Amino acid sequence: MNLQKLKSILGRNQNEGPFSRTEQPSLGGDLTATTASDPAEAATLIDDERAAKPDDPTKNINSSHMSQSFTDRNAPEELRYLEQLILYRLNTWFPSDEDHQEPVLDTGKWSAALANFIQEHQLSSDEAVLLLIGLVPHVQSDLFDRVISYKIQDSGDFQRIGGVRGKDFRGFIPTGETAVFLLGDDDFERRLEIQRLFWPDHLFEKNKILWLTDQPSGEPVMSGKITLSSEYLDTFIYGKPIPPRFSMNFPAKLIHTDLGWGDLVINDELKEQIHELKSWLKYNDQLVGEWGMGSRLRRGYRALLYGPSGTGKTFTAGLLGKEVGKDVYKIDLSMVVSKYIGETEKNLELLFARAEDKGWILFFDEADALFGKRTNVRDAHDKYANQEVSYLLQRIEDYNGMVILATNMKNNIDDAFIRRFNAVLKFSLPEADERAKIWRLAFPGDVRFCDEKEETVDIPELVKSYPISGGYIVNVVHYASIKALERYNEQKAVKNIYLADVLYGIKKELLKEGKPFN
Repeated sequence: MNLQKLKSILGRNQNEGPFSRTEQPSLGGDLTATTASDPAEAATLIDDERAAKPDDPTKNINSSHMSQSFTDRNAPEELRYLEQLILYRLNTWFPSDEDHQEPVLDTGKWSAALANFIQEHQLSSDEAVLLLIGLVPHVQSDLFDRVISYKIQDSGDFQRIGGVRGKDFRGFIPTGETAVFLLGDDDFERRLEIQRLFWPDHLFEKNKILWLTDQPSGEPVMSGKITLSSEYLDTFIYGKPIPPRFSMNFPAKLIHTDLGWGDLVINDELKEQIHELKSWLKYNDQLVGEWGMGSRLRRGYRALLYGPSGTGKTFTAGLLGKEVGKDVYKIDLSMVVSKYIGETEKNLELLFARAEDKGWILFFDEADALFGKRTNVRDAHDKYANQEVSYLLQRIEDYNGMVILATNMKNNIDDAFIRRFNAVLKFSLPEADERAKIWRLAFPGDVRFCDEKEETVDIPELVKSYPISGGYIVNVVHYASIKALERYNEQKAVKNIYLADVLYGIKKELLKEGKPFN
């Protein structure tokens, strides 16, 4: 029998290519040296050659791995499940003597935070595994690489499993194609079904839980990296979200206060309006959920706080968050507003999307810089400025939490925003008696008020006639207290607050505003 015929016999019914589903047996020798005259003789020669050749070291390595796990020690059950799922799927394309059965999904054995989230949102098995695929690179970065290299070895690149390498991260980052392969394999209908998990109307995308990164124009959508929201990532790993770090991607700072409502000196009418904001924060979720009013009411709550600087607008926002146990983030507009077309909207969308469903209170100070009135279009700058305002108008309506805008100049806010506010609160300069109360609250409790003759005087009563706001009063108290502390340390005197220091501090604050001091 000639060589060509022998090749035909041995290669019959074998699929070509490194990724065929049928394992291609290695003949172990050079076929050009085979000169048998019939198929039986050829088979005998090949068997003899295999018997004489030492065992393949690669095969021994594979066997030694069978008793090992690719997951880290003490790894949670979900990582072991994914390990077995990857092995099972790859085994259909790269068969071996190992018996890799399809693993049984039991999310009840997964980590508590992840299992609770799956149960709370009644996720399907596909959705649960998709979350796991997005989570794995952050908890065991080499799991995919170890399992894939073990099964594929020298077979080259396996396109179906997808995956990319990061810019700084050296490991395997799963893509949409990775999820489609692990969950749908080669079932065309199932693959299409898995792709729907990434659609915009799905829970994952709508709530910014998990999504695919954008790809260059013309490239397959499924080649995008699977991205898991940092808040949910922290929750699944640590059991609670870690507050976001102030950065260009999140230009907002967490604000809080150690003071209470008793330290906010305002009139009774304003107190009643603030009470309405507290009521919404406390009871709106119950109204939407238990009373079923979600489809009838507008999402979120929008409040405008306006009035002179230092009258308590930012302080009020901090107290609201403290009252109901919600985080308050003050937006840094200098990092949001961009001179480049479309960048402002992009920055704000990232901010709103990250805050969605977190219950955060978003606080925009000096809001007229961003929510200003639209103008007649005279040039391209006016056109795009109006587009920004229109976008903001729509976006704050879509946000399902509380948005607070603060400004010193209400008249500069676009009228369309004013009409859509649930509440408009005016913060006025405090009256004389209110200023006296602020003075008393602002000073340290164990100090003595005196004049230049060291005689005791009632400084809050003496200076209450000066028309300055609470913020300016705090500045004056800070100045006068520093001067008192300076004397206390140098002269070992008592803690005296001098009227002259307070008056000089008031003079500085009034001059900053261009007002006369009498």
